[in-house]
Amino acid sequence: MMECIDLRSDTVTLPTPEMRAAMASAEVGDDVYGEDPTVNRLEALAAEKMGKEAGLFVPSGTMGNLAAVLAHCARGDEIIQGSKGHTFLFEAGGSAALGGVHSFLVPNQPDGSIRLEDIREAVRSEDEHEPVSRLVILENTHNRCGGTVLSKAYIDSVGDLAKELGLKLHIDGARIFNAAVALGIPAGELVRAADSVTFCLSKGLCAPVGSVLCGSKEFIARAHRMRKLLGGGMRQAGVLAAAGIVALETMIDRLAEDHARARRLAEELALVPGLEVDTLRPQSNMVYLHLADWVPLDAPQVYERMARLGVKVDAASRRGFRLVTHYYVDDEGIERTVGAFKQVLAEVGQVLPG
Repeated sequence: MMECIDLRSDTVTLPTPEMRAAMASAEVGDDVYGEDPTVNRLEALAAEKMGKEAGLFVPSGTMGNLAAVLAHCARGDEIIQGSKGHTFLFEAGGSAALGGVHSFLVPNQPDGSIRLEDIREAVRSEDEHEPVSRLVILENTHNRCGGTVLSKAYIDSVGDLAKELGLKLHIDGARIFNAAVALGIPAGELVRAADSVTFCLSKGLCAPVGSVLCGSKEFIARAHRMRKLLGGGMRQAGVLAAAGIVALETMIDRLAEDHARARRLAEELALVPGLEVDTLRPQSNMVYLHLADWVPLDAPQVYERMARLGVKVDAASRRGFRLVTHYYVDDEGIERTVGAFKQVLAEVGQVLPG
């Protein structure tokens, strides 16, 4: 366990000893030439896990999502995506800045879904004044909706609608294995309806770097060109891919432990005066909460006091927090986190006027 309890994100995870050993002994070649055997093995394994024909190793989920958009869309095309989606909020506007691709925003529902009616109504007509609707993007699990899980039935329904409307479906599945474990089904079954899916190796799966974009062979050939355009062509990348292989082979099933600890964390924090937990039974590894109105501190101030006690949390808004469980947060870490919140808020309560 890390000496400091770091719940800011599952991106803070470190590679396991098995990953470090695999990286040190990885067989490598020049991946730009397609000659790195370890990268090739990772891409094949990832595609198999996602039930797709091919995979593409990329340095980050942001690059994977952007490469997918650029492979699916031409300049001036439009993507339909949720207003709370990661691809809209946290990827630097890459699809517009680098791809000339427009976004049509529709509201995410509290569970992270987008209503089918909203997707249908967002599709443009054949009027030459309007951009061409080309792609729908879903996020699973959904970060800003509390780590919620989109069901297979829902994704299938969006996939059916996309086909009816002549659209492609991409899933930002940064934490798709969290969703699959929460639902108790293979990830490949969950994303069967998608034309493409990106997932991260460097979050709950603990690899140090990288994501994989999966889809048809034809799609991945286009995405490969987009990866090069974006500067993502790597040479002896097998030293990184080796950790990704270990992640896919050893770290998926244990994600259920992170989910259980998130539920315990939410339940215990709900009992702390001054805290209001947004979801008492989180579906995956995220806990969102906010400060009660009477607490005179804001979230960044509480963050600073918590950090002095050896616990780091994400101040997701002026009054709110996001806590993310992962491999390096054990049961003791949950207890320390709850204790730190209690201490900080008890100190605040003692100085309030009687």
